[in-house]
Amino acid sequence: MLLRTLNEIFQKATSRGKEQALLTWAGGQWVPVTCDGLYWRTQRLAAWLKSQGVQKGDRVCIISENRWEWVVSDFACLAIGAVDVPLFPALTRESTQTQIADSGSKVVIVSSSDLYGKVASIGFEGPILVMDESERGLSFRDIVAGEEPSTRDAAFDAEVDSIVPDDLATIIYTSGTTGEAKGVMLSHGNLASNITMTSEIFGFKQSDRVISFLPMAHVTARHIDYLFLCGNVTVAHVGRPERLMASMSEIKPTIFVAVPRVYERVRQSVETKAAKAGGVNLSIFQWALKTGGKYANVVAQHEQPPSLLWKLANKLVYRKIAQAFGGSVRLFVSGGAPLGIDLARWFASMGVPILEGYGLTETSPVIAVNREGRNKLGSIGQKLENLKIRFAEDGELEVRGPSVFLGYWKKPQETVNVMEDGWFHTGDIGYMDEQGFISITDRKRELIKTIGGKFVAPQPIENRLKVSPLIGCVALQGDQRKYVSAIVSPNFSALEEWARDRGIGTEDRLKLIRDSQVIARFQKEFDRVNQEASPWEKVKRFRLVPEEWSVESGEFTPSLKLKRRVVSTNYAREIEAIYHGNEAD
Repeated sequence: MLLRTLNEIFQKATSRGKEQALLTWAGGQWVPVTCDGLYWRTQRLAAWLKSQGVQKGDRVCIISENRWEWVVSDFACLAIGAVDVPLFPALTRESTQTQIADSGSKVVIVSSSDLYGKVASIGFEGPILVMDESERGLSFRDIVAGEEPSTRDAAFDAEVDSIVPDDLATIIYTSGTTGEAKGVMLSHGNLASNITMTSEIFGFKQSDRVISFLPMAHVTARHIDYLFLCGNVTVAHVGRPERLMASMSEIKPTIFVAVPRVYERVRQSVETKAAKAGGVNLSIFQWALKTGGKYANVVAQHEQPPSLLWKLANKLVYRKIAQAFGGSVRLFVSGGAPLGIDLARWFASMGVPILEGYGLTETSPVIAVNREGRNKLGSIGQKLENLKIRFAEDGELEVRGPSVFLGYWKKPQETVNVMEDGWFHTGDIGYMDEQGFISITDRKRELIKTIGGKFVAPQPIENRLKVSPLIGCVALQGDQRKYVSAIVSPNFSALEEWARDRGIGTEDRLKLIRDSQVIARFQKEFDRVNQEASPWEKVKRFRLVPEEWSVESGEFTPSLKLKRRVVSTNYAREIEAIYHGNEAD
């Protein structure tokens, strides 16, 4: 299937009449949106946008959680050649104002009355459309409501089909882990070429079901929705994180795509429950993990080991972990950030093979991905066939091909800085083995250079530390310092349970993290990781902090990537105390 534009996906996704295209949670139940329903709602919104003066090339901002209205808004913009600008609902007022102004959006579509208030408060003077029922703004539902005629709109279809691959489709602002957010310009051809390749890798069935819960403002979630809608797969949108576990039980997805942070939390939850159970149950769990570890590479290839012991462990333990994902998943995929070899191997040891992929917003996004039968744990897989890759002298991965972006919106110099003769500099350090499997070791800009001139890649060390159920988040420090240190935000639910079992008070988090037994327990985790590290990579000191990091508090991007610079700024006092041997107040 060769796709030229995203509009071809819309035409394909809406070609099956009364068949189900989407599922949405409303009124305490899952409600289907048919292909006809998706088509006519998109047609009506597109007509309304044109009535507001939106023309080809004009920008329309979408600020919403995952829901069917997001899909309709996206397709309506694309249908008339407008450029949509998706923003994360959790963005601060200042960032929202900056990105709306920078994009020059004519219309803003929001999901809720609260988001309407945020946009109105920054002085946006254009129309603001609200998806929810609200007395504020213009009613999205009123605009898209109406009958669904049996005959499609020929004039509308002609406009949809008039869009060409070089037309700008979207401006996606990067999450800003290494600096100021930049608007990535992606054309219809950029995104369509990438979907063409990934759709050839994964074979989808109309009976497949997928939950779309990663934020739609992120290119990975966008890619997933396009990919599955194009493959006639039912997509269930989950806009609230607290609904995810229940939704997996209700929808029973056959494909599960998540960022590593989600898989980390599942592992921590499983290990915490096993430790709490203790006794025979803990012994069985540990035996199953050890048994599965012998066959992790076999499981990674989606093969069932012939061992009777493995089959017994599967019956007693592994199946229960699969049930946490709904019990029907045949494909587990991870992307958006490094999964880490320890986490990948743990899941494979538990009978859950995860296919890790890699890409960036600037590459639409997929550059490489593991596949069924060709899955190397710890790697990001093999490159897509329509891309060329190379590694610079310092190990930086560079890529060239049809999915590489058009440039940064209104930032020509920034574009020049990352492009060289058509080659995009990813900013990631890595290497490729003889079989073509690519491994990414770290972000080029995040490499720590000690005062002794040694380079340390923080992410692999952080991933090994986060194996511990007690460690929620960790950020290594040490640039231009004598040694590497760490700031740790504990997983307080697990830590407090551990502390109560030992008679340690948990009412005051500051006292808790300063308790000598707690510090000694965390030291064991660092000792474990330090055993495998080179002398200059060893984390010599660490500091526990009483805050749990989140998107809202600023330490994570909306796509759950760590903002190392924010951590370094927020905990500058604690970091200085580490290196000067003083206790912070």
